[in-house]
Amino acid sequence: MVARPAPARALTAEAVEFVRFCYSRRKVGWPELYDEMCAVAGRGLFRGWGPDDLAEHGIGFGLSEMAYLGSEVCQIVAEDRARAKVAAKVAVAPAAAGA
Repeated sequence: MVARPAPARALTAEAVEFVRFCYSRRKVGWPELYDEMCAVAGRGLFRGWGPDDLAEHGIGFGLSEMAYLGSEVCQIVAEDRARAKVAAKVAVAPAAAGA
């Protein structure tokens, strides 16, 4: 028997919002963020969506999908952190120029 990886599914915009929602609740990295995502899905805290709803948007919590999900989540978080860093610099620059 040969193990085959699960087919990669692209995350929808709603799935990206879900990741951001979970990250905003707990600013932690992977795999702790996975735990938060599972908790949020289990309680339906994001739009009332559970694991099946999230699966329709590309978020799978199964072991076979773990590597893909971890990679996508880390990329989303890294992009958001980079945007926040740029926004913080822009916000500080006008204040420094007026001083």
